[in-house]
Amino acid sequence: MAFCATALGAIALASFGQYPGTVTKKAKDTPVLRAIGVLEWTGEAGKPKSSRLVPVSVFDGQALQDGGLYLARPQPLAVTSEVEYQLEKNGKPVGLFDIKNAGQEQGSWVGYGTWKPLPSAVPKASRPVADEEADDTSDRPTLHRKKSSSSGSGGGGTDSGSPSAPSDPDRPTLHKKPSTTDSGSAGSGSGPEPDPDRPTLHNKAAAPAPPHNEPSGGYADPDRPVLKRGKSSGNGPEVLPSLMGLPPEMQQAVAVSDARTRPEHPWTYVWANPDDEIKMKLAMEASAREALGLKSPAPPPAAKRATAKTRTKPAAPQPPEELPPLIDEHFRVFELAYGSGATMVLSARTDGALTDQKFVTLIAQPDLYGNVAVLFKHVTSGAHLDESPRMRLVDAVDALADNRGELLFELRGASQRQFALYRVLRGSVGKLFETGGGQYGVSPE
Repeated sequence: MAFCATALGAIALASFGQYPGTVTKKAKDTPVLRAIGVLEWTGEAGKPKSSRLVPVSVFDGQALQDGGLYLARPQPLAVTSEVEYQLEKNGKPVGLFDIKNAGQEQGSWVGYGTWKPLPSAVPKASRPVADEEADDTSDRPTLHRKKSSSSGSGGGGTDSGSPSAPSDPDRPTLHKKPSTTDSGSAGSGSGPEPDPDRPTLHNKAAAPAPPHNEPSGGYADPDRPVLKRGKSSGNGPEVLPSLMGLPPEMQQAVAVSDARTRPEHPWTYVWANPDDEIKMKLAMEASAREALGLKSPAPPPAAKRATAKTRTKPAAPQPPEELPPLIDEHFRVFELAYGSGATMVLSARTDGALTDQKFVTLIAQPDLYGNVAVLFKHVTSGAHLDESPRMRLVDAVDALADNRGELLFELRGASQRQFALYRVLRGSVGKLFETGGGQYGVSPE
């Protein structure tokens, strides 16, 4: 035991002598990052008039980091030039977004870039199978490979390099330009001369490219982790038209950048009985009206039964009163993990001026008896949005790369906003992550 302790101590001293400073991380120890963002745009999907990407989170393999602050030099890693995001809706890819430049809007970093379509798979051309030994007596159709017309050894009449004549005299042919070099001339060691009429491309000698996601001229850190890198357009750091403020027509989509290619995971829930979805939505709308203080109409009074003594006519049935309207109602159903069942999200507000409006967001699941079990309820008013912001669902997204979806919400106040990830697990809802707040301005008119 004493010998072992002495040997271990000697090894420790030797190791300390070899590495007196900070040990450099190995490449294999560099974490695989997964960034989540929200693409906001106006105009047509795929061809926006203006757009921006708001970073939300970066998963470093252990914890979620704020995407607007993580490895900022000065711009965060999530909006570094040439980082590529995959745009998703219900977990299905709908396009790509390549960051070209980044800037600050009202104190928060956003990325500007281009929306590109998904690459289409090019089908491979099938090669015909040549049957060298076809049976003449078989009825099976075959393809025959044309044999070479070159003569064997000893032939002195036919040149083996000359092309054979086509079987169809009217069929157009392509001819290869003969070489200008005489292979039999003495002392000719050079190759064929270039065609002066042929166009050529000249490649400019390029300087060594900086590491992934490292700005040109910046500090190159070999240990800095990287996100998925898109193809450079070669146009330089051009600032594209930005989206300012929060215009009413603004649309949002989840954006994911991952250094690894992961399998597609749709979040759409398929009901066994379509009538169940209608039943659940009506029940959640009733809960939303109750939370907003919208009274449901009382049932019509029962008609009096006519008797022989009174001889009165039965009262005519009264038409049902209309339900109080829910403004900006949004209802979504997700399957956040395979076999986990339905998770429903409903949000709505009341009508009127902003200070008089009320907002509600509900997260629910069906219980064992087929009724709605509300797991989460958030209610706020237009007069207290900075203290209790309005929750606007963006979409479901896998933020931790664990094949389970989280609900991504925008928390919009009167003068600032944040983004938050909520996890639904075992009949409860918990906040998984929240970004730092950032103020925003009013869209210019």
